[in-house]
Amino acid sequence: MSYQLIIGDKLYSSWSLRAALALDLAKAPYDELLITLNQPDTRQRILEHSPTGKVPLLKSEHGTIADSLAIAEYLAERHPAAKLWPVDPAARAQARSACAQMHSGFFALRGNMPMDFSHDQALEPLPLDVQVDIDRIVALWSECRLAAKASGPYLFGELSLADAFFAPVAVRLRTYRVELPPAAAAYVEAIYQWPAFQAWQQAGLAERVQ
Repeated sequence: MSYQLIIGDKLYSSWSLRAALALDLAKAPYDELLITLNQPDTRQRILEHSPTGKVPLLKSEHGTIADSLAIAEYLAERHPAAKLWPVDPAARAQARSACAQMHSGFFALRGNMPMDFSHDQALEPLPLDVQVDIDRIVALWSECRLAAKASGPYLFGELSLADAFFAPVAVRLRTYRVELPPAAAAYVEAIYQWPAFQAWQQAGLAERVQ
């Protein structure tokens, strides 16, 4: 099977990063088409591939799949041997819950601290609603670790789709210099050591100097 992933700028597109990391977890080879965001023709170029007008999009043998969470679930079904979700039912349920919360919430964090790998400055003063989001994320990470009942640096011990979904959060917390409890800070560092994440980061920073 072959895939094509339609993405936005690697420097900024958090949703595209999630889909790319999911493909890495699935060990699925794919071609990549990057559409530069915030240009006069951006929407039209995306509409050439999907009516959503948004990225990411995954082209597969079963058609075009829009939305990072739908892409993740599709890949988990198509590549069961890769174990994109935790094997344990309780941990798997918690992982799905965590991804859904990230997918549909934390608007204050996303709105005030957009993903930008080149950013390196604290947000001061930190809005109260952003701090509420950060506190909830730190608590959610602890809940995931508790549900995992496994060693390892990631939310459920081994890499999973939950880590793909929270990787852009790790970027925000680091590039905006957010002070974190030791366990949360260690998790952010673990994300930054993920080879697929590092490759995306390097490509994103290279976009800035082009």
